[in-house]
Amino acid sequence: MPHLVLYTFGVLKSPLADPTPATHEFYDIGEAVYRKIGQHPGYLARAEAADGDRGALFGADWGAWGEFAVPTWYGKGRTVETTALATTLSLWTDLRSAFDAVYTGLHREALNRRYDWFERTAHPNHVFWWVSDGVIPTWQDGVSRLEHLHDHGSAPHAFTFHHPFAPDGTPAGVNGVAPKSDQVR
Repeated sequence: MPHLVLYTFGVLKSPLADPTPATHEFYDIGEAVYRKIGQHPGYLARAEAADGDRGALFGADWGAWGEFAVPTWYGKGRTVETTALATTLSLWTDLRSAFDAVYTGLHREALNRRYDWFERTAHPNHVFWWVSDGVIPTWQDGVSRLEHLHDHGSAPHAFTFHHPFAPDGTPAGVNGVAPKSDQVR
């Protein structure tokens, strides 16, 4: 049975090491969101660094998730003191489960505040794609798919919640069924 991959990427207004209350609030909410999402039906796994050091994304040991990578448009720091990004790479059973986890509860509350923490960009902030059971996606896979989405729009190779595809490559709604013809773009 195929699994759904979700890669998210956002550029923060200030580095993760910034001692301001806004950064601490972002961490606190983020940790609570991860705990909640980890219990959500349909959630399978997410990339976590073996050492778990806050802000140490580059050079961390990500195991089967591969070497950490970022999109070409990320132009901020790459050290613990200067890194200004938030990103996730996770596996799900289906699109509906991922949608419900992202757009309800605590994560929804955090989304409503995203511009308190994140810069507004012309780049997509998430991408989905399907993998075969047993495949662990890598950070580089996520970057490649997000850049493909930016350059080419939604397609079975890389898509969004707004224009999803089923594992067989056909257009799908959030429930996994074909959308109305006026929703297919």
